[in-house]
Amino acid sequence: MRFSNEKKHVIDFMFPIALFFVFAASSLVVIILSANIYSSTTKASESGFNTRTVLSYVTEKIHQSDQNQAVSIGTFDGLPSLVIELTYDNDQTYVTYIYEDNGILRELFIQDGVAASADSGREIMPVHNFSMEQLSDNRFYFTCTTDSGETSSAVVSTRSEKEAPYE
Repeated sequence: MRFSNEKKHVIDFMFPIALFFVFAASSLVVIILSANIYSSTTKASESGFNTRTVLSYVTEKIHQSDQNQAVSIGTFDGLPSLVIELTYDNDQTYVTYIYEDNGILRELFIQDGVAASADSGREIMPVHNFSMEQLSDNRFYFTCTTDSGETSSAVVSTRSEKEAPYE
């Protein structure tokens, strides 16, 4: 049997340790980059979700109330507002106002003629910038901008016509 009398060099010890540290540093860099990409993707997705949700909410409210041209753009407490006026069985008219107040989309359902203020509305969700425009009697244009500056818009049409009065 022969024993090796070769001298061990420092490089024999340092190379595996250096290789381990390079691998560990590379792994750490990949994890940090992945976390940043995930974070930015999540923020962008959430931002887009918020604008689409606001526009979907308003669109659905219009479609639910699409009768006798009940939908219009007006003002409520000095704020631009989507106004939905519906008369129920007891001949009472109720109005739904959807508006932005201090970065929050709000909805207020109230009997016509009753006084209320903008902060009385129920909070729907935060919005950065929500604007509305009535393009014609039955077409509306809505835009919503996120905090990051992403803007989404929707054009909504109603199909109802003003009913002729009963004779």
